[in-house]
Amino acid sequence: MKHSTTDCKPFGLLRKLALASCLLGASLSAHADLADIKSKGSMSVATEDDYAPFNFIVDGKPEGFHKELLEDLKAYAKEQGIEVKQEILPWTGLLASVSAGQYDMAFTGALVTDDRLRVFNFAPPFASAQHFYVKRAGDDSLGDIASLCGKTAGVQAGSALLARLPELKKMMAAEGCEIGDVIEYPSYPEAYADLANGRLDYVVNALISVNDLVKTRGDTFAKGIAVSGDGFAAWPVPKSSPELLEFLVGFMNQVRDNGRLAELQTKWFGEAFPSMPKEPISNVEQFHSLAGME
Repeated sequence: MKHSTTDCKPFGLLRKLALASCLLGASLSAHADLADIKSKGSMSVATEDDYAPFNFIVDGKPEGFHKELLEDLKAYAKEQGIEVKQEILPWTGLLASVSAGQYDMAFTGALVTDDRLRVFNFAPPFASAQHFYVKRAGDDSLGDIASLCGKTAGVQAGSALLARLPELKKMMAAEGCEIGDVIEYPSYPEAYADLANGRLDYVVNALISVNDLVKTRGDTFAKGIAVSGDGFAAWPVPKSSPELLEFLVGFMNQVRDNGRLAELQTKWFGEAFPSMPKEPISNVEQFHSLAGME
């Protein structure tokens, strides 16, 4: 999705195609690490403007979690003689642009995935991306994992969520049953429309999107339980920029310790995430271990 209640592209086919571009170009690119950034006195960060609640526009003005946290990043960088320059891009080209060295990092709500870890390291996560199911409000037939068995599910095609659906199948196998039909959609609004009209029994999406959906459309939809292990939203940094990654570790330590991170998490995501990993995520094995996928 663009991970809002109305546009879910971050986990969709467009994002998968963008990732393919970054994988293709990664080996050809050259990136500035922190010494280069300090030498030129500025750091370029690529953000989005259509990805609520992370980055979005209200009445022509930017809003969201990253809009506010960007001010903290600018202040932190200024103390080290670095000016942070923001460039707003559509998601479809954002990661490819960072991997090609056009920008130093992506300051947006990217999910940690196996494929992305081949191109990027990730700063310590700022939010959970664990997968939950969504049902129609008032549908008391769905509750625990066993109640989902044999029911029709919706998920976005090509998404990180689809890639982790085997975890739900394993949960169902432990209950002695199997997953029902899984219908893939180009975008989440279409899946939610079919859920509302009864063509689907439930939809699988990431926690923050589910919280945002229920916050704005709680008369129609209700949050179910987790259907995967842990997942993480974090900032991608090219693997050739380890010092920049450590710079972001320091920034995360600061906003975590002074309470700013929890404040913004609660405001924009509906809850804080005190148990998120405090270290960067740099390889698939580490990611699987942190996410309980082993």
